[in-house]
Amino acid sequence: MNTIGLVAFALVGSTKAIREEFDLFGITIVGLAMAFVGGATRDVLVLRTPLALQSPIEIALGMLGVALAIALQVVLASPDTHPITLVSDAIGLAAFATAGAIVATEAGVSAFGVVAIATINAVGGGAFADLLLDRAPFILFEDFYASCAVLGGLTYVVAGIVGVAGSTAAALCAAVTVVTRLVAVTYGWELPTAGELEPPTR
Repeated sequence: MNTIGLVAFALVGSTKAIREEFDLFGITIVGLAMAFVGGATRDVLVLRTPLALQSPIEIALGMLGVALAIALQVVLASPDTHPITLVSDAIGLAAFATAGAIVATEAGVSAFGVVAIATINAVGGGAFADLLLDRAPFILFEDFYASCAVLGGLTYVVAGIVGVAGSTAAALCAAVTVVTRLVAVTYGWELPTAGELEPPTR
């Protein structure tokens, strides 16, 4: 799960930087930030050294995602909105939500902690990448995105409570997250704003 998430999110983050016309160094930094910040935050919360600092393979996987994004820019007119990028984003979200849920469960945190860490793992990198791109993290004001990771984390917790095996619970978490995200993209789901909840004026 971690491997899939690293490559997918490095690709998505780099694509965002390409859209903003960053240079190659900037593209690499944004791509790696999106790939690693969520997982590093997860590891700090469960009191362990971030995986990115333990193995050069982790960085290599992130660089693979960056290279794929640059390659897509060469062959596609609008890689940031291409189905390849959108599906990669959904897969990365699901992979990191699942990885976060697994790590949190192994760390012995509460059910709330499992869902929280799964969500942070899934969306923390994207939020930080948006800050590097000088904009408010989009998960806070548009799209049905972080909610997908929350649903995936809840699925993992509920599956564990009813006695589902760990591997099956992980598969269910990933499936719920990726399917929910792809459906949200397809149908343009968004959470309502406070203004939309106001009573209509007469």
